[in-house]
Amino acid sequence: MNRTDRLLAIVLELQGRDCVTAEALAHTFGVTKRTIYRDILALNESGVPVVSAAGQGYWLMEGYFLPPVSLSLDEAIMLTLGSEVMAQSFDAPGRAAAKSGSRKIEAVLSGAVAKEVAYLKDNIRFVRMDSDVLIDTSETLRLVRGAIVEGRALHLHYFKRLNRTSGERSERTVDPHALIHLKDTWMLSAYCHLRGAMRIFRLDRIHEIEILTQTFERQSGYSLSTHDEPDTARQEVELLFHKDMTQWVKERPIYFIHDCRETPEGLRVTLKVHHPEEALSWILSWGSSVKVLHPQSLQDLLKRELETTLKAY
Repeated sequence: MNRTDRLLAIVLELQGRDCVTAEALAHTFGVTKRTIYRDILALNESGVPVVSAAGQGYWLMEGYFLPPVSLSLDEAIMLTLGSEVMAQSFDAPGRAAAKSGSRKIEAVLSGAVAKEVAYLKDNIRFVRMDSDVLIDTSETLRLVRGAIVEGRALHLHYFKRLNRTSGERSERTVDPHALIHLKDTWMLSAYCHLRGAMRIFRLDRIHEIEILTQTFERQSGYSLSTHDEPDTARQEVELLFHKDMTQWVKERPIYFIHDCRETPEGLRVTLKVHHPEEALSWILSWGSSVKVLHPQSLQDLLKRELETTLKAY
């Protein structure tokens, strides 16, 4: 954080509290107390009426406010709770930015709204089932996020899963466009130079990553809300679930679901995958409650997998 940003942040911190010590400000902004003393002096010289008292701390003269931000209770709650979710989901720099943003929002809330928001923050929790306990992707996430912001290409050593028991390593040069957080797993949407098309990469399958000096132009008109691969780039998998499983399938979906319809025979689910094997583990997890209607290759693969499992017993 540069000094100009820190001075504004100090004013916001003081505006949201009755009294703050130099030690507390130094801890919040990661600087020394001597730096805080100089910052307070600079604010006074610029006309911001910061009042101090020995042994107590600093506060703003009554009646001084920055131009107010008018937020309704619902808006304030969503913004502050949203920053908490981001603080859980991102790496250390992202968490710090989310918490700093939350403090700035809370600093400009009126008394009644601030009190209600504080109560709800203490009584609503987002529990993240962190899959990164086994594979730490925090450093990879930091590098990918930086490359997206700077518009720089990445060189990846990537492990591609072929089936339930094997995979292969490959090297890819990609242009990173977007990050997706799905079921506690971070995924990268990027233009793959090897395939000549947009692809999705799981961060926990990236074994080595390097930010390259070369920059790239983002795909014209690209956004997660509008981007999708052409139908010709994927294969359709047709499944039929027993009607009693409808609720449970909707609670535990898979990324590849393209269509889901309730019919008299049961729940028909259409997947769009690069390779039918991608959905094999998910299909097997439903046991006899699901039937593969199409393609035949997946039916054959499923039979072989079940026969191999049977032999193990």
